[in-house]
Amino acid sequence: QVQLVESGGGLVQPGGSLRLSCAASGTVFSITAMGWYRQAPGKQRELVATVSSGGSTNYADSVKGRFTISRDNAKNTVYLQMSSLKPADTAVYYCNAVAQWGTSEYDYWGQGTQVTVSS
Repeated sequence: QVQLVESGGGLVQPGGSLRLSCAASGTVFSITAMGWYRQAPGKQRELVATVSSGGSTNYADSVKGRFTISRDNAKNTVYLQMSSLKPADTAVYYCNAVAQWGTSEYDYWGQGTQVTVSS
């Protein structure tokens, strides 16, 4: 089992910055990829960014150039640095970890942290 705890959400003005953190615990050795997803009211959950165990990253087009995902394997923590925030970025942000056991993969999710971009 993997447990994920997010922190760092809050209220920020348009153009501002926030950094989200997600600390993993439990069977962390099984984790391969980690990432961030978000869900705005009335919308489906969508991918924001992912980072593999080797450091390869992937971003949604809507956040490219504004958000940066990073991973500290020693601390079992993944970060999302968000800059030039827009009201459209308002959502609950969820941390995700993919764990692999043999040939099977399992998804784990954090509880979510609210990010509100508003003046």
